[in-house]
Amino acid sequence: MAQRTVSKRITAMPVSEGAGVLVHRTIGTPALRHLDPFLMLDHFSNNDPKDYIAGFPDHPHRGFNTFTYMLDGHMLHQDSMGNRGDLRAGGAQWMKAASGIIHSEMPQQSDGLMRGFQLWINLPAAEKMSDPAYQEFQPEAFPLIAIAGGTVKVIMGAYDGRQGPISDPHTGVQYLDVSLEPGQGFHHDIAADLSAFLYVFEGEAEVAGTTLNTHNLAVLGAGDSLELRASAHGTRFILVAGRPLHEAIVQYGPFVMNSREEIEQALDDYRSGRLVQKMASFTGT
Repeated sequence: MAQRTVSKRITAMPVSEGAGVLVHRTIGTPALRHLDPFLMLDHFSNNDPKDYIAGFPDHPHRGFNTFTYMLDGHMLHQDSMGNRGDLRAGGAQWMKAASGIIHSEMPQQSDGLMRGFQLWINLPAAEKMSDPAYQEFQPEAFPLIAIAGGTVKVIMGAYDGRQGPISDPHTGVQYLDVSLEPGQGFHHDIAADLSAFLYVFEGEAEVAGTTLNTHNLAVLGAGDSLELRASAHGTRFILVAGRPLHEAIVQYGPFVMNSREEIEQALDDYRSGRLVQKMASFTGT
């Protein structure tokens, strides 16, 4: 097996999103515009209500999926199709924006830690104008596996024969939340044809001689396995992989299509009230 090394290390960039929520962005910055099929990764981590209470009021999306994983706190989701859900700590939501959706994500607490991730995942051209859909899963839906010196929470994909509840038929995304005690190691096989990255959000880790600090994202190079070791302080990270689409990516804010003409159409549809064209489905546990 060929061990993947770190082909690029990126330190998260602070960005103000929504109505003034501070997020730490890695994918979707000048340092890494895209990592096909991934379009953006935001890590929000605030314990001061002033930094998150205004939330993410109504805003549009077209042409991709958004995936939100809550670590701490809880967030109310509402969208133009009538879906509504309160995402609790440890839960996750998958929203297929596709042809168009308008939604909001608003914190439901007035103090305490608000922490989690939002990942944008591209849709193939044939699916960009398909029906939108929404899935929400509470913490108990995700397998939590004890390993030597740590735990692995399976959000998407599989680990040690346990399958996460969410799947993407187009990119086969794998998403693990891994926690390791000081000095412990972690091994995971990753198919050679998948784009892969990991993001450290607690402690430090080392991959093939490269040290990764808190708020570092590591793009993993060619290979079919990952070997990682936690620092003397331990570590926690997300490991994400997915099958590239190898299609043109044309993005304008919350719209991601395959051509400039399609972006102009999305903008015209939004301005004229035609963005939301089809009813969304809802599933959840």
